[in-house]
Amino acid sequence: MKHVKTLIAGGVIAAAAIIYPAVAIDISGAGATFPYPIYAKWADAYKKETNNGLNYQSIGSGGGIKQITAKTVTFGASDMPLKAEQLEKDGLVQFPTVMGGVVPVINVEGVKADEVVLDGAVLGDIFLGKIKTWDDPAIKKLNASVKLPQQAIVVVHRSDGSGTTFLFTDYLSKVNAEWKGKVGANTAVEWPVGIGAKGNEGVANNVGQTKGSIGYVEYAYAKQNKLANTKLVNKDGKTVSPTAESFMAAAANADWDGTPGFGVVLTDEPGAASWPLAGATFILMHKVPQDAVAAREALKFFDWAYGKGDKMAQDLDYVPMPDKVVAAIKKSWSSQMKDKDGKPLIALSN
Repeated sequence: MKHVKTLIAGGVIAAAAIIYPAVAIDISGAGATFPYPIYAKWADAYKKETNNGLNYQSIGSGGGIKQITAKTVTFGASDMPLKAEQLEKDGLVQFPTVMGGVVPVINVEGVKADEVVLDGAVLGDIFLGKIKTWDDPAIKKLNASVKLPQQAIVVVHRSDGSGTTFLFTDYLSKVNAEWKGKVGANTAVEWPVGIGAKGNEGVANNVGQTKGSIGYVEYAYAKQNKLANTKLVNKDGKTVSPTAESFMAAAANADWDGTPGFGVVLTDEPGAASWPLAGATFILMHKVPQDAVAAREALKFFDWAYGKGDKMAQDLDYVPMPDKVVAAIKKSWSSQMKDKDGKPLIALSN
């Protein structure tokens, strides 16, 4: 089954906050599967409003980083924020579009969504292969009221370079010392056990089809595929469910302006209501793009999304970026992005 998705829709509009000449051109982007559901929804609405196009390939964050670095797309997308040194080295700007949550999903007979509770130590031990069956004492201790079968656990993980994997492994590295020492956090890791699948789509499909399995996906994929998510015990010791509210709680104290490239990582954040596997998804563009016209068109699309896309994002349980952060993002476009003559790529209106 082919799990890479390409959307061809969306388009371009001169939003009130930014002044552009009207140019009709398709925008090309590639990368993270985490935001694909909302990018597809935005693009469809944008296409209807403007009749202009967005071509986004859902190939994983690793692929998105490679394609923008190679200058084969107008923008790349990654759920793992790049560090300031790499942004500087590759001449890139980075900005977040929406926030969301990564959720463990399971396929266990007789178990419904939100019934099973896991904590970081147990989740890490499952993915290390140390906990092998669903009736393991460590799982049962957290789920005294749930009837868990004596069934082998099948671990499903990403096979491609993935920002979702970065968020998941970054979390495990913070809450399971053995995981940190043996595996660590990255977009691609040496998995101790399990079967690989490509994209959030692939993991969702594999979990849905495999009895006894556990995987991790962006929350929209869990809902769309009607998969049973687990609850998690957060840093404050509270048991929480994945919701837009718990994702928002995780981001409540984020220092967006004080972090280079807005590169905030939202895993294992404090707060009684915080979902411990939250994260933002990011766009990467060249400060001096090869095709200034295409880059302007991409910024128009994201400007439109910030202005008109919040309700669509919320409908898919993503969390829109706060207005203050959006203002800072647009300011960064104006100050950092130039054409080949050194002139600002965009102009902000009063």
